Amino acid sequence: MAEQDFPTETTAELSAVVVPLLKGVVYRDTDAAVWQGLLNFQARVRDYVSVLGLELILDEAEGYAFLRQRPDPEDGSTPKLPRLIPRRPLSFPVSLLLALLRKKLAEFDAGGADTRLVLSRDEVVELIRVFLPEGSNEARLMDQVDTHLNKVVDLGFVRRLRTPAQQPAQYEVRRILKAFVDAQWLANFDARLAGYRAQLSNDPASEDDDD
Repeated sequence: MAEQDFPTETTAELSAVVVPLLKGVVYRDTDAAVWQGLLNFQARVRDYVSVLGLELILDEAEGYAFLRQRPDPEDGSTPKLPRLIPRRPLSFPVSLLLALLRKKLAEFDAGGADTRLVLSRDEVVELIRVFLPEGSNEARLMDQVDTHLNKVVDLGFVRRLRTPAQQPAQYEVRRILKAFVDAQWLANFDARLAGYRAQLSNDPASEDDDD
């Protein structure tokens, strides 16, 4: 559907939704106006981004939406489009941290006490500590956790919360993580963690971020 087919008012409102989506994830709790516009123009947004080879992923229950590159047809029936949504290869420690946060989110949801999973920096350190060899340098561990946490924040899976200067840093695990680490992946989680432990035990260099 061509943009010029829309009335001027609709075109402006559609652009106000599509542009933020092209920049990243839209959240209901932090982008209320954009979120409402997305709900109002959801069908048109899907039509519009499909021309670009993208699909809209929208989860009303969890309150997030993002664009994903549509896979190219395996039969080669249509030419491949340039990628607008780049792939982001992750280092081993960042992948491990995402896996641990996803498991923590699943446990948190099973408890049903709240809707927001908030962890302190120290709690994140404890998640990772059990995978490191005994006697690991504490100061180096803390520096590495900060580096990996910053990367996860940049990726949009965790949000750094404002805290008073005298209090430990706190992080909210964003629920969009569930869209990237699905239930099937989580079902094989114990086997994956065993692999992570083996890699960390056999390869000390794996502690370093290779991004």
